[in-house]
Amino acid sequence: VSELAICGEMVQIYSGLREDDMRSAAAEFFSTQIERNIFPEMLTLVRQLQAAGTEIWAVSSTCDWVIEEGVRRFNIPTNRVLAAQVAINSAAGLVTDTLLDVPTDEGKVTALARVGLTAPDAVFGNSVHDAHMLAIARRAFPVNPSPALILRSAQENWPVYYPASVAPKTGAP
Repeated sequence: VSELAICGEMVQIYSGLREDDMRSAAAEFFSTQIERNIFPEMLTLVRQLQAAGTEIWAVSSTCDWVIEEGVRRFNIPTNRVLAAQVAINSAAGLVTDTLLDVPTDEGKVTALARVGLTAPDAVFGNSVHDAHMLAIARRAFPVNPSPALILRSAQENWPVYYPASVAPKTGAP
């Protein structure tokens, strides 16, 4: 199954559920499963960039409910989230199975272009599915990259960064 298909299906599966319930579940999931994995260095960097007037966007193939919950920790407005998204039946407040976007691989570049970002100053990514987005940046920063992104980073001469909590151990014991 392709990355595009599986990421789309992972948001479509909630069809028929209440959007409010999905947002509540996303908040609980993020706080109990993901928040502890935020790299302090990245949080500091984002805050420094914001203080300098930099516009920060979040692009992900994960569903918008989870990403929107996560970016609150970084003070990124939800209107700067480009994530997997389905239509909502606003009259009933229900999730539908109609896909609106699934930004992954080349789709991340397409999503950024829709908002006028064709050559971002910097892009940070951790997966090979970020490679197309990293490639359009003036500066690409793979952070704690997946094995496939490590290989791509070597081919592209992108500097790889490992936050302290996940930095590979080097040297003799």
